[in-house]
Amino acid sequence: MVVLTRINLRYCNRSYHLGWWVRLGVVVRSLTVILSGLAICPMWAAEADALAISANIQAKHLPFGTILDPMFASPTSDQIVGYTRCGDSALWTGAYLAAEAFRYNVTRSPDALGNVKAALAGLTALVDVTGDNRLARCMVLANSPYAAGISSEEASNSIHQSPPWIWVDNTSRDEVVGAFFGLGAAFDLVDDATVKSGISNLATLMLGFVAGHQWSPNDDISNTFLLRPEELDMLLQVQHHVNPSHSIGGPLLDLPVGVSVSIDVMSNDSYFKFNLDYMSFYNLIRLQDNNDNRGAYQTVRTYTASHQNAFFDVIDRFVNGPDDVRDAEMRSLLDQWLERPRRDPYVDNSKVVAVCGSEACEPVPVPLRPSTDFLWQRDPFQLAGGGSGIIEGAGIDYILPYWMGRYYGVISGAVESAAATSEAVAPDSLASLYGTNLASGIAQASTQPLPKMLEGATLSITDAGGTERSASLLYVSPTQINFVCPDGTAPGPAQFVVSDGATTQMFSGTVASIDPTLFSVGGGSSDVAAASAVMTQANNPQSQSPVPVFQCTANTCVAVPINLGVDTPVYLTLYGTGIRGRSSLANVTATIAGVAVPVLYAGPTPNFTGLDQVNVPLLLSLRGSGMSKVVVTVDGQASNAVVIDIQ
Repeated sequence: MVVLTRINLRYCNRSYHLGWWVRLGVVVRSLTVILSGLAICPMWAAEADALAISANIQAKHLPFGTILDPMFASPTSDQIVGYTRCGDSALWTGAYLAAEAFRYNVTRSPDALGNVKAALAGLTALVDVTGDNRLARCMVLANSPYAAGISSEEASNSIHQSPPWIWVDNTSRDEVVGAFFGLGAAFDLVDDATVKSGISNLATLMLGFVAGHQWSPNDDISNTFLLRPEELDMLLQVQHHVNPSHSIGGPLLDLPVGVSVSIDVMSNDSYFKFNLDYMSFYNLIRLQDNNDNRGAYQTVRTYTASHQNAFFDVIDRFVNGPDDVRDAEMRSLLDQWLERPRRDPYVDNSKVVAVCGSEACEPVPVPLRPSTDFLWQRDPFQLAGGGSGIIEGAGIDYILPYWMGRYYGVISGAVESAAATSEAVAPDSLASLYGTNLASGIAQASTQPLPKMLEGATLSITDAGGTERSASLLYVSPTQINFVCPDGTAPGPAQFVVSDGATTQMFSGTVASIDPTLFSVGGGSSDVAAASAVMTQANNPQSQSPVPVFQCTANTCVAVPINLGVDTPVYLTLYGTGIRGRSSLANVTATIAGVAVPVLYAGPTPNFTGLDQVNVPLLLSLRGSGMSKVVVTVDGQASNAVVIDIQ
């Protein structure tokens, strides 16, 4: 039997060998895939990364119930010696609440619900600790070894005693906006009565204080929301939405909603203002969708649309609907985020990018931007910044746009083709599901027919027609399940339910009649095709010999140049899945280096469950093409690109 999965050597340094097989006319050779060790892991496993970030936040960034960033003994040490960024703890706890609320709505994960409740409890504690319903910036146990450092850092914001806690005062509008962003989103995303009632009560207490203290979060007229009408209107709309029976009325005089944002777009100074604008307009337009609010939003969007900002992009997806270019940018920016260091080394890009005055001429590439607490609130043209490499960011700047992207359909879900990232899976195709606590251990199927249970885990799929089917399993682990989408599964939205006997998790996904994806030996869009080739004799087609397409070491795989001889035709076989549902062979096309080549066969591979193959000749006109992208199009739907090397 065969077990296939994407193998990304960037993360999985495994050795393996792909045996040769090909079908040319009636000639069928066997295929074997031997995976050494546990060479099964996702490519850019976006969900796995998001889940790992959430787990790390729980482990390191919530020492007192709200978001703080740890400081380590040295750039290479894992010893936490202090915490920082306490002054914005309320803001980022609100953003974290929103992220986990989107995650819960998408996955129904018990872990996500637990994180939602914990974040809500943290925000509630920031209000309770003050004694008068104002929102504290943060709170710390007075006897903590980290209390002295935090108190020193936040001394200018006033430190108050509320045994056993100390809390930081002088709360800005920013903190309230961040908290309300999370409260408004979570109220509608999380169908839990205790969460809803907690949000209803907390939002009313917080806005009640603001309304009774000069519309200020700290009773300071210079910090009043009257100067930020878009923020004030958002607070009023959220509070009314979550607690309509105890609505708080607004001020007698309220400025037009677009006044402040029209000033914001005059410069990039205090760039975080744009992040607060997007947070405010997200809830404001959701709850009061009118021309004034959309017009003010568009003022901000027009100014910032070219700034390569994943968070802004996904909010624009909500406001303005799908846009292929913007949505592709958002996905790419999140992929680039994964290349950034998690700590804060100092960087200076003044000699790396084009400079116009004191800033970059164009947005600095995401992997090169200076480190910060939330990347998307920082000026993308900033050339230099950072610290000494000892402060770890929480990663909310990844998980918030990621889960929002999942919710709004910008990013494919946890269920996708086993060959490459895809928006859907096809019936009778190889697929992968990513998550946490999926199985108690690791197991790989060793019998045919494939089992319905491995390591105590099962997977059922309920399709758009309401029919439930059990999936055959190839591989299970705590974070990944490889399976065959059952034949006959109806196209459309589907629910994927994983059970390990003790717990049940539900994942949303999409089934399509076809979903052409090609396997590669590296898993990325530019990686070498997991393909085979044979050379024949022009005067004796039955005489065949294998031609290597790639070779691998323990750490990498590279393409092997293929020599095209005049009298020795070469035929390439690409391995994929989601192809067999094609309407006809005539509706399958292939290009190599942009050149159309005939498709001789496209369909199931004999004796390999869920595996498909596409056979094409390597035309002599391709000689000298070098590293060449190969794309297969089935019924108008293009596959991911894989690469071969042609001499």
